[in-house]
Amino acid sequence: MRVLIDVNHPAHVHFFRHPLRMLREHGHEVVVTSRDKEMALDLLRELGIRNVPLSSQGGGGLLTLARELVIRDVRLYRVVREFRPHVMAAIGGTFIAHVGALTGVPSLVFYDTENATLQNAITYPLASCVFAPRCYEAWLPARRHVRYDGYHELSYLHPRYFSPDRRIAEDNGLARDGDTFFLRLVSWRASHDIAERGWTTELLRGVAGKLSALGRVLISSEAALPADLQEFRYAGSAAQVHHVMAFCRAFVGESATMASECAVLGVPAIYAAHTGRGYTNEQERRYGLVINVRSLDWPTVERAMDRLLSLPPDHGRKARAKLLAGTIDVAAFVVECLETFPEPLRRYRHSQAA
Repeated sequence: MRVLIDVNHPAHVHFFRHPLRMLREHGHEVVVTSRDKEMALDLLRELGIRNVPLSSQGGGGLLTLARELVIRDVRLYRVVREFRPHVMAAIGGTFIAHVGALTGVPSLVFYDTENATLQNAITYPLASCVFAPRCYEAWLPARRHVRYDGYHELSYLHPRYFSPDRRIAEDNGLARDGDTFFLRLVSWRASHDIAERGWTTELLRGVAGKLSALGRVLISSEAALPADLQEFRYAGSAAQVHHVMAFCRAFVGESATMASECAVLGVPAIYAAHTGRGYTNEQERRYGLVINVRSLDWPTVERAMDRLLSLPPDHGRKARAKLLAGTIDVAAFVVECLETFPEPLRRYRHSQAA
């Protein structure tokens, strides 16, 4: 069987890394197409995943994104015509949905971002199937979607695939003594970020200042940091960052993905951004592992930080055990869907209806 995986973001590399390994172990031929966005190509290289770069992220805005859409669709079409995959998969999936509709190759889209309204509007109607977590709060194509009990981050941070190593964490910046706090800022240049605004420099200074009085602060940022905050920049390996996060006391940031990563690792998190996510909402509601903050003023964020810091020391461990008991092995689920499609549409939609 020939499988094409399209990767457009560093988080997509992590999501597919174990399904890729399992597919190859099962004897399938796999091609990975990629996009030069942030650290995606570096991460693929660090993990030893051969790939075919098709495009790079521009400066943001509708015209830039539209231009890349056309270029990438054309280049992906050429790869598909040459490789002739039996099935394609991606997170978000705009490009594979378009090319799949033209070539007749099934396109399996895995997605969890409700506010990507424009992207979803030009993707979902053409996708063969959309796979979304049970907590997904937006529309899905009728009769062509499957919900599952889990989160994207469990595809690579489930204990079957990931065991945190404190030595690796310390080698990449974790404090050897005392607490470490991880902060994350994003670029706001993705298609679902149009008209979105992130943290102000003043808010970042306030968060870093408050937490640096309690322990070490590490800031991972897609944008340049002010000179007075350079000392906090995360300088460790992108491929090893989850080892660092797993031993942190808490996470505060505007990345929903990293907040969810911390949640499935049992690290309490604050997701502070104007737009929400169904998965971080569920991780707050069911497990108390995420605090969702929608107003980015200092008093609101500081109150959330005080709540986070007051949690009992064993809260994360107990909440994570409950989370793992109520979710599935997402990597194995992805492989099953790719190997047996269109069977998942019958099996899982039937079970959900029942």
